[in-house]
Amino acid sequence: MSASHKPEGYSTVSPYLIVDGASETIEFVVRVFDGVALRRFADESGKLVHAEVRIDDTVVMVADAVQGWPPVPSHVHVYVTDVDATYRRALEAGASSVQEPVQRDDPDKRGGVKDAAGTTWWIATKVD
Repeated sequence: MSASHKPEGYSTVSPYLIVDGASETIEFVVRVFDGVALRRFADESGKLVHAEVRIDDTVVMVADAVQGWPPVPSHVHVYVTDVDATYRRALEAGASSVQEPVQRDDPDKRGGVKDAAGTTWWIATKVD
């Protein structure tokens, strides 16, 4: 019997994104956040019914939208070592800018991008 209630290396909470274009979302995460694709399960048509990609210490779960499970606009916040470089990589990967990185009244410099599947990625680096 396993000593843990969850798989080894998984955090307690995992975002689950239902999008049009799960494979593209995974490619975006790999390219922009140095993500690591973990698992993919496709149906007979090739749509991903479940997939997982790791960003640092977190597993993000992704699936293609299907009838009864429409795409859902989501926002995901990710701490990165260099918000400016990550923001530029995201734009180069086809994302649109939501907010250029800026530091306001908290210790984080934060920016935002929206990927082709409609997920808004808030990226931040603690600077103070």
